[in-house]
Amino acid sequence: MPAPAQSALQHALATVIDPELRRPITELGMVADVGADDAGRVRAVVRLTVAGCPLRDTITADATAALMRVDGVTDVSVELTVMTADERATLKEQLLGAGGRRGIPFNEPGSLTRVYAVASGKGGVGKSSVTVNLACAMAARGLRVGIVDADIYGFSVPSLMGITQTPTKVDEMILPPVAHGVKVISIGMFVTGNQPVAWRGPMLHRALEQFLTDVYFGDLDALFLDLPPGTGDVAISVAQLLPGAEILVVTTPQAAAADVAERAGAIALQTGQKVAGVVENMSGLTLPDGTVMDVFGSGGGRKLAARLSQTMNSPVELLGQIPLDLALREGGDAGAPIVLCAPESPAAAALLEIAGTLAARPRGLAGLKLNVAPK
Repeated sequence: MPAPAQSALQHALATVIDPELRRPITELGMVADVGADDAGRVRAVVRLTVAGCPLRDTITADATAALMRVDGVTDVSVELTVMTADERATLKEQLLGAGGRRGIPFNEPGSLTRVYAVASGKGGVGKSSVTVNLACAMAARGLRVGIVDADIYGFSVPSLMGITQTPTKVDEMILPPVAHGVKVISIGMFVTGNQPVAWRGPMLHRALEQFLTDVYFGDLDALFLDLPPGTGDVAISVAQLLPGAEILVVTTPQAAAADVAERAGAIALQTGQKVAGVVENMSGLTLPDGTVMDVFGSGGGRKLAARLSQTMNSPVELLGQIPLDLALREGGDAGAPIVLCAPESPAAAALLEIAGTLAARPRGLAGLKLNVAPK
């Protein structure tokens, strides 16, 4: 049998996706060399972005598996090297544009990313669980999704997503870990253990700004920001840094919670943002006999949507009501979002429906300049 063709080997490596950049390693200039001898033994040299790449084993395994599928290949050896400074500079220019352009890409005139700032009036309403599950549900539909854990003091997204990996830093560019198809960044990835973060307002603003400028998310269809409860520094910073972000308000059915949540949504009137809708969490508990117990009351989400509609002078929709579900809590504790591990459960069904509604809302091309010119 003749030796495997060079083109076949290159084509196989083109199917290997970098776990952090989510692009083929051939496209990223990571393949330094690949070849095979007459006996079908393949040797590939792959350049890592940094020496301490946490996913080097994943890249090696994926490249080996891809090459072994080529006809005539009998053995594969993958050698890992590290990009030179010039090669990293070329990669950054490829990803960020000429000169490694900095700034917030989601504010670019041509950005089609829908940005959702998930807010609540008070803590304990399940805002982070809703954020994580909506993001994972949209990613499962094939969309490119990211999460910024903007709750600096009460960060919980890494544990809810089952992320223990730290971000990879390529010079000043940060590559966010990927879990369940979602790119995630959180201050929790930069602290040791359960160390508290005790910062004043300016530090919170700077941290959020760095997440949005230095972290490479690539082209996203949707970006979720998990905000801290209330209308404090971070909510104001989000309005300044991402003026096009839409506020998604999470509440429980309890009247008192809805009253407080109204303030979290009504801040959009002051910042010039839109309210994407209201999500009612913990809406009811189905008992073994089939009856539903309204543990936290009922009607809070619908009342909140009506009040915000009046305040904003535009319709604000109640996107869905998520019932109390033991599987939701268990999935969060295990780092396995319920929409993926128990999609048939009542809570997952409600979350999937909400995610479908958000995914069906196109950003639109209104106001965007198309790169066309008459011949």
